[in-house]
Amino acid sequence: MNHEETIKRISEFHGHLGPYVVIGYRMGLVANRLLGNDPFGKAAMVLTGDKPPQSCLIDGIQLSSGCTLGKGAIGIINQGTAAAIFISKTNKATARISLKQEIIDRIAATSQSEMEALATELYVTSEEVLFEIGHKE
Repeated sequence: MNHEETIKRISEFHGHLGPYVVIGYRMGLVANRLLGNDPFGKAAMVLTGDKPPQSCLIDGIQLSSGCTLGKGAIGIINQGTAAAIFISKTNKATARISLKQEIIDRIAATSQSEMEALATELYVTSEEVLFEIGHKE
């Protein structure tokens, strides 16, 4: 899928397009790259809690990583932080992916009318700009 099709799919899955669902989607892609694409081969623990807007990460992570509630492969901890820990079920490798504070601040400073445009921009922003990534084999 191209960028526009992926953005549309994210929006349809979540119900609207916002920065945190896109960030979650990107986190899942990073986890796939580091731990493998098998949707049954990893689990995720999302550290956002269950309150929007940060909890929107959860939908993005489910969509891209395959770590879903239905498979029992995703959990939520109420730490109120835009981060997730992914664990390989085969070799116990881990990846901790945290949204950088400057991106959190940018989202917080963005008006509601500009959120969709910001989400689209974040979709193509490099991993290095968005995330702090820790990976252990």
